[in-house]
Amino acid sequence: MASLATPIAITRPKIIEFGSGTASLAGRWATAQGFSRILVVADAFNAARVDLLGLTGEVTIFGEVRPEPDLPNLEAVLAVAERVKPDLVIGFGGGSAMDLAKLVAVLPGSGQSLQDVVGPEKVAGKRSALMQVPTTAGTGSEAGTRALVTDPKTQNKLAVQSLHMLADIAVIDPDLTLTLPPAVTAATGVDAMAHCVEAFTSLKAHPLIDMYALEGVRLVGRFLGRAIADGSDIEARAGLSLASLYGGYCLGPVNTAAGHAVAYPLGTRHHIAHGAANALIFPHTLAFNAPAVPEKTAAILAALGLKASARQEEVFEGAHRYCAELGCEMKLSRLSVPRDDLPAMASEAHAIRRLLDNNPRDISRDEILTLYEAAY
Repeated sequence: MASLATPIAITRPKIIEFGSGTASLAGRWATAQGFSRILVVADAFNAARVDLLGLTGEVTIFGEVRPEPDLPNLEAVLAVAERVKPDLVIGFGGGSAMDLAKLVAVLPGSGQSLQDVVGPEKVAGKRSALMQVPTTAGTGSEAGTRALVTDPKTQNKLAVQSLHMLADIAVIDPDLTLTLPPAVTAATGVDAMAHCVEAFTSLKAHPLIDMYALEGVRLVGRFLGRAIADGSDIEARAGLSLASLYGGYCLGPVNTAAGHAVAYPLGTRHHIAHGAANALIFPHTLAFNAPAVPEKTAAILAALGLKASARQEEVFEGAHRYCAELGCEMKLSRLSVPRDDLPAMASEAHAIRRLLDNNPRDISRDEILTLYEAAY
């Protein structure tokens, strides 16, 4: 883990508008910048409430973003962008919408395909201005430079990272999350926490990011239960939106580790929502890593309001109970995952080296399989 003197680079959107009622600022900013051809990338639910953004001019809405966007989903929105030629792209939704918006802002007219830009910093340049407006509090994608798309042939996530995909403005209005049902609130909140936890315990962890990571965990510990109990609690919603933003800060220079790698096959192979997959896996990887990062593990539990411990059994018990009490499903067998697919899932997860190489403790393919069996 990095010392204070270790070089690190962090990026932020040029403008971050945060707080209740800020959604309408999206339209004001777009108008002030002189944008006239706007493409909004959204899921079906958010496509029906684009009016909340107060946009003017020629507005085209692509409202077919899938929960786990794949190559056909990307190709469909790129086809719309090629026709519209937007000067502003807006990601309006959860991480899926915002990830696709990033790619729509850079690929049309570039001469590059998705395969050309998979990996770090291969994007030739930015083609459209980019605004991100999150409607969930989990991914932190509004603050990041990565986009993930699933290849249906290989069932693997293709990751693109580029500074050209950083938003020009992020508008984070917790009012937009008031419609989230308790189960989605829980899953997305744990996803935000997982970003912070995995960055905090990563081999690439850095004191500059640790402050955001631990505060993000504290915010989840303080507000997630409240938001589930009362979805109209705007202070709790704002706290989770901030935790999600801090998780996004963690992803750029540090990124996630084993937790996300082990969770990914649940989404790519069995279409389990990303947040729900992370919640189910979280106690297992936190406990697995505890011997390698005992002090940080204890700090994580304390930040969640749990008994501080670095003993694997106590770490697992506390984290598992925490997620279960939020209403998260904690058994793979109840999510229609066939047991005979666990070995293939373990092999697939073990191959995600871009994340596993960040993990504070080496985890083998057989250990991942054991973890899946324990979660089954």
